[in-house]
Amino acid sequence: MLTKKVTDDDSFMALSSSAQALYLHLSMSADDDGFSNQVSLSMFKAHASVQDLEALLDKRYIYQFENGVIVIKHWRMANALRKDRYNQTVFLNELAQLKLEENGEYTWLPNGCQMVASRLPQDKLSKDNLTKDKLSECNTVASDEPKHQPKHKYGEYNHVMLTDKEYEKLHNDYPDKADEAINFLDEYIEMKGYKAKSHYLCIRKWVIDALKEREQKKQKSTQAPKNCGTASAQRYNNYMQNDYSDDQLKSIEKMLLATSGTGRV
Repeated sequence: MLTKKVTDDDSFMALSSSAQALYLHLSMSADDDGFSNQVSLSMFKAHASVQDLEALLDKRYIYQFENGVIVIKHWRMANALRKDRYNQTVFLNELAQLKLEENGEYTWLPNGCQMVASRLPQDKLSKDNLTKDKLSECNTVASDEPKHQPKHKYGEYNHVMLTDKEYEKLHNDYPDKADEAINFLDEYIEMKGYKAKSHYLCIRKWVIDALKEREQKKQKSTQAPKNCGTASAQRYNNYMQNDYSDDQLKSIEKMLLATSGTGRV
C-alpha cells in the first residue's frame, strides 16, 4: 500500500511520471518489510531510466544497498501487518543497517543494530543474523565466475558485457532467445542509460520474461477472428440461389410487370 502523505506531497508530484511509476512498481514488488531486489524489472515495467532511479534516491524515497537491494523509506507508514500474516524479509543484513523511526520511516544506522527488529511484528530475530560478519557479506555479490575472467561486448551498441562462460550458458539454457535477449538489453541500455553490475543476471532475471510477454501481446494483436462480419453480412454470404423453371420465371415476370403498371406481358 501507498500513503498519500508521500504520493500527494509536492516534492513527489514534482518527480517525472516515469519516476513516480517506478516508485509504484518498486512498492508492488516489495516484501512485508519494504525490501525489493527487483529494481531492473521494475524499471522495465515503468519505462524508467537511471535518472528516474537516481531521483528517487536523491529525494530519499528509497534507499539502495551495495548489493542492489532497495527499501521503501516510508513503507511502515502505510503497511502494518498482524503477526499471523507477516512474513519476515530475507534481507536481514540490510534490515540491520536501518532504524525505524516513530513515524514509520526508515533511516540509516551506519553501525547496524537490532532497533528495527524490536519494532517489527515478528516474535524474535536471531542475533546470529545481525552480526558484523553478516553485514560485511552484503558488500559482496555471489557469482560462480572468477572475478578476473574477462568480459566481451555484445549487441549492436556493444553495451552488453558477458564472459565466455556466461555467453555459452545463455545459449545453452535459451537456445532460441539468447541472441534476441542480448539485443533487447543492448537497445534498452542505449535508450534508457540503464546500468547493472551483471548483464548476465539481468537477462536471466527479467529480459527473458519481458520477451515472452512481448510475444504474447504480439500474438493476441495479430490473431484475427475466424468468423468475420456482422450477422446480416453472414446471412447474405450464406444465401443459396434458387433454381427456377422457365414457367416460374415467366410467371414472376408477369407479376413484376403488373406491379409496375405497364400492362405488358
